[in-house]
Amino acid sequence: MAGAGEDDVGAERGGGGAERAPDAQVAAIVGELATTEDAAPQRLKGPLSRLAGVLRRGFSGGGRGAQLTGQWLVDQVLAMAPRLPVRDQATLWRQHPGLSADELADVLIEGAARASGAIGGAVGVWAVLPVAPLFAVEVATETVAVVGIEIKLIAELHEVYGLRAPGSGVERMISYTSAWADRRGVSLAPGTIALAIGPALRGRLTRRLTRRAARSTISLGPLLSGAAAGAWANRRETRRLGRTVRAQLQRAVSEGRLLEG
Repeated sequence: MAGAGEDDVGAERGGGGAERAPDAQVAAIVGELATTEDAAPQRLKGPLSRLAGVLRRGFSGGGRGAQLTGQWLVDQVLAMAPRLPVRDQATLWRQHPGLSADELADVLIEGAARASGAIGGAVGVWAVLPVAPLFAVEVATETVAVVGIEIKLIAELHEVYGLRAPGSGVERMISYTSAWADRRGVSLAPGTIALAIGPALRGRLTRRLTRRAARSTISLGPLLSGAAAGAWANRRETRRLGRTVRAQLQRAVSEGRLLEG
């Protein structure tokens, strides 16, 4: 399931006249950031700057009056998710031979938590530099990067336990995006996929992304205190999400059933 997005997912204009950033570029950069688990903030400067540049162009005019809205973030995430470089079960086992499913899940969760924390720390360092981007772009950059890492984690945990969501690559990734919004494993109840991109999902994503963006402002605290706080908060939240999803998948496997909400 590497690069799950051959099909396109339509996205509307966001609020304030902002337009969706190029989804393939965003997904590729987030995929790169997801592999930088132990990177120092300086090493993340390149990919984060590229991501900020892509997202900045999505704001109306890119000026200081640009507004970061929940609707705009929803459009970015729904466009990015189908193109995230998710590893399928065979690839994961090949890269991590000799591990049990639970051990492999632990490796993925801790790796995603470290990557998420590294991004929070890097954005915090970035914010004190004289060439730091606009506040709205900083928040958007951290938010989109961390959300992409967490959706990728959810997708790969489902692969580990053999509970891949049904449908095409796009449908699967939208299902995992819905799972991210609900902080749970994928619901495989009949009709879930067909309704995946309806108003209900967009509403849940808007609320969740608005809260996630508010947490991203932690990284922008005074001097480097924001970097430390942002790194800690990101690691904690990504680890908590991964463990919650893993527990649900473990239960589903032990009971011999699919997740049904």
